[in-house]
Amino acid sequence: MRRNWKKAAMSLTVIAAMTLGGCASGGDKDEASSKGETSGQTVSKEGFPIVEQPIKLQMFTRIAPVNGPFKDMPVFQDYEKTSNIQTEFIESPTDGFQEKKNLLFASNELPDVMYRSGISALEAVRYGSGGQLIPLEDMLADYAPNFSKLMDEYPEIRAAITTPEGHIYTLPGIVTLDAARTDKKWINKSWLDKLGLEEPQTIDELYDVLVAFRDGDPNGNGKKDELPMTARSGLSIVPLMSGSYGLDQQFGYNINIADDKVEIWMGSERNKELLMFLNKLYAENLLDRDLFAHTEAQFLAKQGTGNTGMFFDQTNNNFLPIADQYVGIAPPEGPHGDRLQAQGAPVPRDAGAFAITSVNKYPEASLRWVDYFYTDEGSTLLRFGREGEHYEIVDGIPQYKPEYSTADTQPKLTPYAGGGAPHLISEYVASYINPPQVQEAQKKLDPYMPEIRYAAPMFDEATAQKVNMLRNDIDKYYEEQSTKFIAGALSFDKWDEFQSTLKKMNIEELQQIYQDAYDKMEK
Repeated sequence: MRRNWKKAAMSLTVIAAMTLGGCASGGDKDEASSKGETSGQTVSKEGFPIVEQPIKLQMFTRIAPVNGPFKDMPVFQDYEKTSNIQTEFIESPTDGFQEKKNLLFASNELPDVMYRSGISALEAVRYGSGGQLIPLEDMLADYAPNFSKLMDEYPEIRAAITTPEGHIYTLPGIVTLDAARTDKKWINKSWLDKLGLEEPQTIDELYDVLVAFRDGDPNGNGKKDELPMTARSGLSIVPLMSGSYGLDQQFGYNINIADDKVEIWMGSERNKELLMFLNKLYAENLLDRDLFAHTEAQFLAKQGTGNTGMFFDQTNNNFLPIADQYVGIAPPEGPHGDRLQAQGAPVPRDAGAFAITSVNKYPEASLRWVDYFYTDEGSTLLRFGREGEHYEIVDGIPQYKPEYSTADTQPKLTPYAGGGAPHLISEYVASYINPPQVQEAQKKLDPYMPEIRYAAPMFDEATAQKVNMLRNDIDKYYEEQSTKFIAGALSFDKWDEFQSTLKKMNIEELQQIYQDAYDKMEK
């Protein structure tokens, strides 16, 4: 059960919605009727159809390379009949999508809705305050009751989408399933068994296990060709292991929050200890020497070889043929007794997945249209299509029929494939990414999950630009130097110099900005 905060719902002061061209009132709040009026059209506040007379909404959307045309997807075909709302999609490929989106706003040639368009926090503030996106907060209770219920249950949602002025211009995807928000810590159980080892419970035990994987010939071929540990390319290994050193990942950044104090820990002694441990693994060929060079495809391929001792991934899709060889483990306890699952996404994910523009004549109907997908029923239609044709109910939950569960067919069926669609990802609809093996792996992480994972805060435009400027320099420097520390190209004798440079780059100013954002949320 989630805690009942002292600042109930972590609510921000909500300012009355700005009057923008094309934005209707949202109906008479005192009216007992379950219907409202918008642009001469009656909008039902509950049930279907949403409108009595058919309307059309033009939506701009990103289309991933794996997707088929949205108009051919059963969710949009069937929901048009249910809702009386036809959707006409302007599809823009992932490559060049940001440029196309920028051009729409710059030219003011706007669609009715921005769908799966990844509106950033800065874009939401900029285009919202400029009148191109309309504020939604005063319409949510009446026309998005499902989304509103989720905000009541998960107060961090409201904080993540509310601007400093109190407006909500975009809706995110919502992930209530913990297993869809974490990378599991997969270890080769077959190798553990062959070598007579238990699942490691501490950092020291993990080190010993990796050494045994390297030296004990667990694959039985008489060669030292085992890969003890790997991860996605770059610095991904840091957040995956940081929880063992008490280092969290709040606000989508290298941030701890303790006793209402925000700390950016990049220059901390705990982070030094973490990097020293990773350097030890790297130097002793316990950590993939290609970590900073291999591609995503190469990393995924390493999962399926059976010759990897430990890796990190959300689900088991990439090693299904040898899935029995692996098991998920808990975060190992660190040298100071810390055991935190630091890596993980917040409940409000896929920020800016849905927004209504100022040219939209049917804002209430548009909001009711998307609200359906914040239910298990609506999300099932979006993700699985038609029962009996595309999926069946197995053990009480929907599962794709075999012919629609492949990497080729599934992305043609649903806008979920490729990510970023505004909908609810719950335990009920996540069978594809949450099979029993993944559920068991998540149970190992559950006791060590933070009580709340704060999403990146929304700043006003000037502050957001300041944050971007500071982080561009700080993040680049941190990644470069941390990579060198791990790879042994930079001595830890240079740590004081590293700390000093971070201060010169105004990391303390950046920390204060996050502190101010946190303080506002707690008011």
